[in-house]
Amino acid sequence: MKRLRDDDACPGALQVHQAADGALARLRLPGGMIAARQLEALAHTAVEFGNGTLELTARGNLQLRGVRDTTAVADASAAAGLLPSPTHERVRNIVASPLSGRVGGVADVRPWVTELDLAIQADAELARLPGRFLFGLDDGRGDISGLAADAGVHVHADGVAVLLAGRDTGVRVAPGDAVPTLITIARRFVEIRGTAWRVAELDDPSPLLAGFSPTAVPGAEYPPVLRPPVGWIAQDDGRVTLGGAIPLGVLQSRQAEFVAAIDAPVIVTPWRSLLVCDLDEGVADTALRVLAPMGLVFDENSPWLDISACVGSPGCEKSRADVRAEAARVALEDDTRLPRGHAHYVGCERACGSPPAGQVFVATAEGFRPASR
Repeated sequence: MKRLRDDDACPGALQVHQAADGALARLRLPGGMIAARQLEALAHTAVEFGNGTLELTARGNLQLRGVRDTTAVADASAAAGLLPSPTHERVRNIVASPLSGRVGGVADVRPWVTELDLAIQADAELARLPGRFLFGLDDGRGDISGLAADAGVHVHADGVAVLLAGRDTGVRVAPGDAVPTLITIARRFVEIRGTAWRVAELDDPSPLLAGFSPTAVPGAEYPPVLRPPVGWIAQDDGRVTLGGAIPLGVLQSRQAEFVAAIDAPVIVTPWRSLLVCDLDEGVADTALRVLAPMGLVFDENSPWLDISACVGSPGCEKSRADVRAEAARVALEDDTRLPRGHAHYVGCERACGSPPAGQVFVATAEGFRPASR
């Protein structure tokens, strides 16, 4: 997508975006991880100061729309422990394999999420990273590497591959060096980036790997994963994770409160879904019976898993249509005229939130038309 501006206006909790429907505040959740009490606090904040919803983003973050008091939202976020570093709050962009350490995978990358987050916050230079720079931690299952994070690692049985913009560089490091390597790459990006926001925008990214010697064939890429894990997911330790897709990524505060009431770890995935983890079977069964009628999607055959959309009108002044209404119509009618695979609906050519694969439909005066990719 062509860049439309050179200033970094990526929103956070302190630097908000003024949208057509009010201010938008975005909370970074490294690895998508959020405690039940934090989710409950954000749900209450959305009701008191926003439009009563929490939006799930394609990076596993949460955002509040229609914010009427930005200071109150920032204070509430800080009180909930979601704003540990005001100087680095927009650069704590970390996606990680959501089921890591619980189901499959070559290694448990959850400790790396914490280590990387703390290392980012401890480095004053990294406060200068663009708000769009993304770190990726893939535990070997291949779900995160396809998101083409700027600086990423992918665990293999014989070592950890270093990735730039989703492409294997051929560099291999020991597990204990994964986080330091990512920090080194990020610091070098700050030094050489000029006006680039992402690694893919650099004419020559080779300085990012100076001093690293490839020991494997470079160039491998990973196919993007477009559907979230949903339903009853048996963990390796005998407990249960519930995977619930959130239609169009819009979580009502009431839904969030019920999820929080389970009092279990929650993961926001990059596919706009929730994982509620570490449940005993009885608790999982009860939670499933409560949350499914409330609108969370646990059916892997649901059309909602293949439909996404930007905010559209009236939330975005550039949108030509009520995009979410059109996407919902398609999902509910199960329109067989659409191509197989993922469909993403957008209100203008900027195509915000588009997944890395699938078909994009753009609003025009005559309706929605397929966009070239």
